[in-house]
Amino acid sequence: MLNTWIDNEETLTVSFDYESFDDYEVLAARFGVQQPDEDERYRSSERRKPKKKSKQQEIAELAESPNILEEDFRISYTPARYEAIWLKDSLKPFFTQALMEDVLALVKGGKEANVYLCKATPTMPTPYIAAKVYRPRQFRNLRNDKMYREGRELLSGLGIPIKNRDNREMRAVRNKTAFGAELTHVSWLMHEYVTLERLHGLGAAVPAPLGAGENAILMAFIGDRYRPAPVLHGVTLHPGEARRLFDVVLYNIELMLQYGMIHGDLSAYNILYWEGAVTLIDFPQVTLSESNHNAYRIFQRDVRRVCEYFASQGVTSDPQQIATDLWTKHVRLAPDRTVQDRE
Repeated sequence: MLNTWIDNEETLTVSFDYESFDDYEVLAARFGVQQPDEDERYRSSERRKPKKKSKQQEIAELAESPNILEEDFRISYTPARYEAIWLKDSLKPFFTQALMEDVLALVKGGKEANVYLCKATPTMPTPYIAAKVYRPRQFRNLRNDKMYREGRELLSGLGIPIKNRDNREMRAVRNKTAFGAELTHVSWLMHEYVTLERLHGLGAAVPAPLGAGENAILMAFIGDRYRPAPVLHGVTLHPGEARRLFDVVLYNIELMLQYGMIHGDLSAYNILYWEGAVTLIDFPQVTLSESNHNAYRIFQRDVRRVCEYFASQGVTSDPQQIATDLWTKHVRLAPDRTVQDRE
């Protein structure tokens, strides 16, 4: 049954850092909590002198407001208390756009994002959707994303590059303001979605992209209603199947490099196995081969990790030679060099 495999998944404990929220008014407006006007505040204070509430108390009351938990839509999945706030807020646009009908289960909890099994609307090309919902910025544990972002454009929520002449946005990013951090987060998410769109269009073994929002992306769910596709790391392959799938993964690695892309975090943990086929997932850290000084080292690591898994399945290979041959074939630059260095 569904509960069997859900219980076996990594559990997620959501903590809530009240002090990390500095703008109560923004949260109140966002979640529909009515605030008294200045005159009313004054009259109330004249009638009685209540003890001033701490920011922690205010946020706690906000989090418990029925306006937050009683949204316009209902879901079958029962989220944790504070998970409900950001989950529903992140997915509500997709309900409004009639892309999904329900959230059925938590498939995977991670440091950066959670993945949920969702029921699609009848108009969608697939009955089930995987919704990758990024955790609130305060609760995420992002890896060293600066290494991957080198050479990448800053993308808007529409997946359109924000030009350097857009001074307000670029200044906010440089100064590391709250607005700049949000822009960087949206860009990180949109790079994953835009990469999925491009690779899917090229025929790569990736989930079909179905929608994107400011804090979540939708893609085709790999698996069925009762069981998600396992990651390749937990699968033991027959010798003939191992050789075939190794060739498929290498083909996808080469296809990406041919079009200037490197996965950036590829391993048997980011490859799904379902009904004899593999699907590559998790692309937010996609690296550009000709504009990132770390590109070749990142590429070598991807190839080595893939080869290490398939070696455990009886497939012998030389990861260093594979990486060198593919780089020489598809990249015009020597390792650790970029187009900017040549100009």
